[in-house]
Amino acid sequence: MRAAVIADGDVTVQERPDPAPGAGEVLVRVRAAGLNGADMLQRRGAYPAPPGSPRDIPGLELAGEVAALGPGAQRFSEGDRVMAIVGGGGQAELCVVHERQLMPVPDSLDWPEAGGVPEVFTTAHDALFTQAGLKPGERLLVHGAAGGVGTAGVQLGRAVGAHVTATVRNEQLRDAVRDLGAHEVLAPDAFADRGPYDVVLELVGAPNIPDSVNALNTLGRIAVIGVAGGFKAELNLLALMGKRGSISSSTLRSRPLEEKALTARAMERSVLPLLARGDVRVPVAETFGLDQVHDAYERFAAGGKLGKIVLLI
Repeated sequence: MRAAVIADGDVTVQERPDPAPGAGEVLVRVRAAGLNGADMLQRRGAYPAPPGSPRDIPGLELAGEVAALGPGAQRFSEGDRVMAIVGGGGQAELCVVHERQLMPVPDSLDWPEAGGVPEVFTTAHDALFTQAGLKPGERLLVHGAAGGVGTAGVQLGRAVGAHVTATVRNEQLRDAVRDLGAHEVLAPDAFADRGPYDVVLELVGAPNIPDSVNALNTLGRIAVIGVAGGFKAELNLLALMGKRGSISSSTLRSRPLEEKALTARAMERSVLPLLARGDVRVPVAETFGLDQVHDAYERFAAGGKLGKIVLLI
């Protein structure tokens, strides 16, 4: 098979042996694979793949067709359209995935959209509802709302009936984020006096933490799932205690199979119906062929996009 391969700080296309599915696993013929911030970190050598995943083939999410079933796999049949979060290896023509991590692709989604669903919507749903317990009528603040997880978070917040405030650095993208369901879209330095917020979805990192704590409502919750803007912040514990607030944090990539399966089932219950009805969508900023993988990474790194960069394979 052909695959994107990271070597010496760059990513190129190389030939690799076809993988074979083991017990409970499915071989997926990949049609689309979204790019994510973790791929950029892995290219720089800062985010190694977890044990059991390809060491140098990136890609945390994929969508494609079932090509073969391993022993005991029975949730899907050959030819079914599926999508999943994976520990790595998604940016290749073939990828092995445990059947419990796979989700069906709604008929309404084309391949570019499906390839951009698993990582961002699973991350946003897990952070907002499993970690932070967002409820209808609460006030949600989404930092970095023009990116993949940010656009998912805005839409999921709107869908549950929360009041959504978003921060977006690129002024030209603010109207588009508002169209996704944000009630107000602000510059990154304008949110502090617009609270209080019950839940903060933190996708930028350290620079926002002091003001986000100060802007929390009583019993407010901050869910940290992105640190592109920095990962060391000064935290006023007295301010956090005064709000009786909490800060949680998470990654998905290194979770064991059982936990990843739970997130997939939560997606099937709560998010896939929204996607199937068109209540939420995947904004695709740009697509690239596998042979253009270097250009895709450079486009992602350049920023200034709304939604996802997706490889079509």
